Amino acid sequence: MCGIVGYVGAQDAAPILIEGLNRLEYRGYDSAGIAVIQRGQLKVRKVSGRVADLQADLPARFKGAPGIGHTRWATHGEPTVDNAHPHVDSAGRIAVVHNGIIENAEELRAKLQADGVEFVSQTDTETVAHLVAAAFATGGAEDLEQAVCIALRQAVGAYGIAVVDTEHPDRIVVARNGSPVLLGIGEKEMFVASDVAALVGHTRQVVYLDDGELATITAGGYRTFTLDARSTAKTPSEVDWDVVGAEIGDHAHFLVKEIGEQPRSIERAIRGRIDERFNTAHLGGLNLTVREAREFRRVKILGCGSACYAGDLGAQLIEDLARMPATSESASEFRYRNPVVEPDTLYVAVSQSGETVDTLAAVQELQRKGGRVIGIVNVVGSTIARQVDGGIYIHAGPEMSVAATKSFTSTVVAFALLAVHLGRMRDLAPTEGRRVLDGLVALPGQIEEILDAEKRTGTIEAVAREVAQHHSVLFIGRRRGWPVAKEGAQKLKEVSYVHAEAYASAELKHGPLALVSPELPTVACVPDDDLYEKNVSTLAEIRARKGPVVALAHRELPAELADRTIVIPRGEPELDPILMSVPLQLLAYHAAVALERDVDRPRNLAKSVTVE
Repeated sequence: MCGIVGYVGAQDAAPILIEGLNRLEYRGYDSAGIAVIQRGQLKVRKVSGRVADLQADLPARFKGAPGIGHTRWATHGEPTVDNAHPHVDSAGRIAVVHNGIIENAEELRAKLQADGVEFVSQTDTETVAHLVAAAFATGGAEDLEQAVCIALRQAVGAYGIAVVDTEHPDRIVVARNGSPVLLGIGEKEMFVASDVAALVGHTRQVVYLDDGELATITAGGYRTFTLDARSTAKTPSEVDWDVVGAEIGDHAHFLVKEIGEQPRSIERAIRGRIDERFNTAHLGGLNLTVREAREFRRVKILGCGSACYAGDLGAQLIEDLARMPATSESASEFRYRNPVVEPDTLYVAVSQSGETVDTLAAVQELQRKGGRVIGIVNVVGSTIARQVDGGIYIHAGPEMSVAATKSFTSTVVAFALLAVHLGRMRDLAPTEGRRVLDGLVALPGQIEEILDAEKRTGTIEAVAREVAQHHSVLFIGRRRGWPVAKEGAQKLKEVSYVHAEAYASAELKHGPLALVSPELPTVACVPDDDLYEKNVSTLAEIRARKGPVVALAHRELPAELADRTIVIPRGEPELDPILMSVPLQLLAYHAAVALERDVDRPRNLAKSVTVE
């Protein structure tokens, strides 16, 4: 989950590396470092802290190229300067940055120590630097490519690495196995990164490495190959993100910026996908003929975290509109059981980054057993996007804050399009298809209403300040409101560190009601639907036990049912969860600000989970 970046060319590497690391910091931010080669000497600077601390610590004359950089999410060893990357061999010749885990690091460390190597860190990555150096020392390698291959043949685990060598100052060698690595093609310069966000300011032409591939980049270009030295042919892809999306602008935090971008991100998610003639959704990227789609009898959705909760809503949309049995499950649990993979089940993998290791492993297992898998992904060209049989890009744009916001709502929009697409092939009437599609078109304006109302009234901010005074919060909802409650609880936990639990409203009487007290506020999703009266009864039960209630509803609720009501616009019932999610994002944001949390970089977390 760390971020790596590299540069080779005529410019000094340090400013480019720092810029890239700032854009990758959501992948890890407990320590950072860079290494450059200057006149045949390796210069390394590392800090325990943020990229801003590293930038402030750099000497004015820290110049040279090529260079590599790293921002860390700690796995092996605490976030100290010694454990920060880049890691260097004993002679100061080789420097390595690494994203992933070397699973046999202890075994390799013991062998190297027996050969007289002294380690200065607790990390698994340092073993790679010493292995590369040993390949030269023993005469097994004549160039950096050979040395890296010899080292990696001994390593077991996941890695995305970049290596520089003072004896080969014209190049960087990179490798990928389970952790993302991509190359950026410039004008007489080349870049490498673990995420396209680091490169959008410099190039739109990128090359994605596959597992088992390596590359050598020089100022003049690149060469890709395998561990057994076979050349591979890679075609560059065009990046459709712009640099503005990766910049914070005049916003206090990326999180509030990205909440505010949801009207536009939803417009992008539906653009070109509404078929006015047949009142359906046009989803050519699924790579499914009508006959193939009609042969599926059920849908299984897999994702982690917010992607899983979006999948819960997707399953309901598919059942409601396409009348197909549909379920959602955590990909991290799915991969460790022995699932029955059926030929008449359509599997859907959901991942914002397209690199989520648990979801990728589930996709690979499904395909190994003959399952048909499509993806709903944000990042074009990502590993899951290339692995699946077809899919839907949500086009949410760069999401720099760790907490998912616009990617969550755009994913649910994608599921609504998929549900209409499948439904219109079955029994969904044209008028019903038209109703839902019109509802999707109306969403951006309705979200603007929510955002504008908050700017005028500050209602959600005021509620958030009250919620932030409590140690725990209960979120509840029924049917479509239940996944929204789960997502709302997750948002509050991850950015404010206030403990939050989500329960299905009907489950309160089966245990959680014992927790209700004046000290435990409840946030309740209460849409004005056919379950409204049942939701009202639940609120009455909570109020009878003096529990404070914040209601999310289409109309102001009486004081005997809710202390505060956050009123949202009325949309199509199937799409209400999208609208209900936005105030809960704002609630979490304002609570985090009130508690002076690091909003965009919550402790212990990273955006893209590429290690177990």
